Amino acid sequence: MANLKEVRNRIVSVNSTKQITAAMKMVSAAKLRRAQDAIVRMRPYAEKLQQILSNVSASLDGNEGQYSAQREVKNVLIVAIVSNRGLAGAFNSQVFRSIRRLVADHEANGRTVHVLPLGKKAMDNYRRTKYFSEALPTDGASLYDGLSFDKVAPKAELIMQLFANGTYDQVTLVYNKFKNAAVQILAEEQYLPVLPMTGDAKAAKADHIMEPDRATIVLEIVRRA
Repeated sequence: MANLKEVRNRIVSVNSTKQITAAMKMVSAAKLRRAQDAIVRMRPYAEKLQQILSNVSASLDGNEGQYSAQREVKNVLIVAIVSNRGLAGAFNSQVFRSIRRLVADHEANGRTVHVLPLGKKAMDNYRRTKYFSEALPTDGASLYDGLSFDKVAPKAELIMQLFANGTYDQVTLVYNKFKNAAVQILAEEQYLPVLPMTGDAKAAKADHIMEPDRATIVLEIVRRA
């Protein structure tokens, strides 16, 4: 049976652990808040950029829009965007379920599907399967080490090049769209070819004078979208 001194030492140890845990919790909360604020501030910019891209692409002639060209879909690239770590509930698993469904649908139509994994969990899941092409990069997990536009841009430019040269006829992004700290909404978004505006947005489309030219503007916007 523990004596009084051992009980006191144990109480002191538990109190010290509580203080350390509280400090770690405060640091984590501050990091989460900074990340959340960055996402919320970026969203209006991203949505407006996509609207401009769809507007300009819809006005391109057939020989101008290499990123809006609608081809017969034979080869599909699915970009899986997940985390580097597990223990995240459905954050990663719902992306993988969505990709399995998309792959099954495409293969049922006789299409060839490859997956570009961004995030360590995606790389672990697809690296040794038939859906990973040796021509695709293997450093997708390193994107999250100091995530920035400059680190992501080369991946986007590679995807654009693979579409422009005909390696793939369609590129789809599968990822979790941030709603709040507890809720992520699964998104399946066609990245290329760029889809024209539909519905009310199409009706409200404005005619603009563009400089230097529409094709160059689309090229620059796609890189940033």
